Amino acid sequence: MTRIARASLALTALLTACSPALAQQRKPADPLAPAAPTEAAAPYEPELTRLAEIMGALTYLRDLCGADDGAKWRAQMARLLEAEASSQARRDRLAGAYNRGFRGFETTYHACTPNAEIAIQRYLDEGGKIARDVGARFGGG
Repeated sequence: MTRIARASLALTALLTACSPALAQQRKPADPLAPAAPTEAAAPYEPELTRLAEIMGALTYLRDLCGADDGAKWRAQMARLLEAEASSQARRDRLAGAYNRGFRGFETTYHACTPNAEIAIQRYLDEGGKIARDVGARFGGG
């Protein structure tokens, strides 16, 4: 089983069970370091980026609404980074997407509301669909 298939299966299981992910702390870039070679984006890069953003939003919203499973989402995001972050630039993009998802709701929601509950369900549905679709399309076997 390929790494994307394993990551997709784990994400699907987690999203189905209602649990994601990780506020990534980044080191400042070394201005004297040589530029890293550019890498070709994976064909599923937009879906992976969206999934990371969804996991960030779910980390915040589910804890806000009492699920207390933020550590599980952070661990799942760490697994995604481990499986997919083949370069520091890619790691930074995925972690940035996660952080955008988390912070986007952190700035607007300070208590669990009916709209937060609706957002949680929509993100669980969308994240599960992305994980299944990417696994089916690119997972191999």
